[in-house]
Amino acid sequence: MTTVPETLAAGESAVGAVGAATALLDDYRPGSDRLLASPTRTLLARGVRAHVPHDSRPLKERVRVALSTARAAGRPDPVVIGAIPFDPAARAELVVPTVVRRAPALAADPLITLPAPEPEPVAWTVRPVPAPERYAAAVAAAVERMEAGEFTKVVLARALDLTGDRDPGTASMLQRLARRDPHGYTFAMPTATGATLLGASPELLVSRCGATLVANPLAGSVPRSEDLAEDVRRAASLLESPKDLHEHSVVVDAMRAALAPFCAELHVPARPTLVRTAAMWHLSTTLHGTLATPGTTSLELASALHPTPAVCGAPTAPARRAISQLEPFERGLYTGIVGWEDAEGDGEWVVTIRCAEVSGRTLRLFAGAGVVAASDPAAETAETGAKFRTFLHAVGAEL
Repeated sequence: MTTVPETLAAGESAVGAVGAATALLDDYRPGSDRLLASPTRTLLARGVRAHVPHDSRPLKERVRVALSTARAAGRPDPVVIGAIPFDPAARAELVVPTVVRRAPALAADPLITLPAPEPEPVAWTVRPVPAPERYAAAVAAAVERMEAGEFTKVVLARALDLTGDRDPGTASMLQRLARRDPHGYTFAMPTATGATLLGASPELLVSRCGATLVANPLAGSVPRSEDLAEDVRRAASLLESPKDLHEHSVVVDAMRAALAPFCAELHVPARPTLVRTAAMWHLSTTLHGTLATPGTTSLELASALHPTPAVCGAPTAPARRAISQLEPFERGLYTGIVGWEDAEGDGEWVVTIRCAEVSGRTLRLFAGAGVVAASDPAAETAETGAKFRTFLHAVGAEL
């Protein structure tokens, strides 16, 4: 990515960072560890001191109690880390780890520029879910429903199921994801099913550091080109695209409305800028706010935002109904949020996109596209195909 929407937290410095962040990446152990690398820091969590329970209390309260209990038991700086599903009512997979190791951002570590090991040859069987033509038909159906006034935007996803003739290695995939885009948000989290949620998201949902919050919604995208002139043309065109600007404004307006009640001040730029990843250009707006009440936690802010129109649609309720009717799978943790929070309420929460669920020789990859009334089914299908490239590169597979 070309922009970093947040500075290093107090006490965290890029000075002396040679090898610190990449050492955590190298030490990651699949199945037992949780890793989250962001533009501000790298966290490697090992073991489980406590699981955040699933009950009728608000999630922010369950997390507060888990952190308070850990601190009372002698842990001076406990954190909660993990993933929250697309459905906010479903079970969150959050834990207080036994040990947390910290380092500056991967991008601050010069060793991150060393190439990742090439993926070992794997013969992949690829099954799209649904088939591309069925996905395009779902987009067309969504456009018809928007023209009838049912909703103004919906995000439709599709998946790729990959089965290899050998285990591709979760740790090596994580290395390639992190080294391909060290300025993004790279994560690996074990799931309740025994799989690993693995990804490299470009999108910060919200962070809190003291009284300051930052949110960085992305909506409106175009695939990158290997030809420099064409790549620049696509970027410039995206900044002027009425369809993509409308899609982006729907998300920004919803996030402004959700965050404003928590803020004494909230700055929202009038126009988006561009963020690039290795595969995509995205329209990006960075919101900065000052909290009205210092006790508002990062997870409270994230819960107020989730799910945003960038991963669901608008209005939320009819968009979610359309998703359940038009997508042939349960999203689970995809388009949820992944992140961390400490006992002071500071934390970072990232939108769970550009990701896969990995279980041995099998992977399920996800990609989605925002559909508005001006959407073209073929173009949205192509956009999801381009978004798959982030993870296909990590496993050495092709569509």
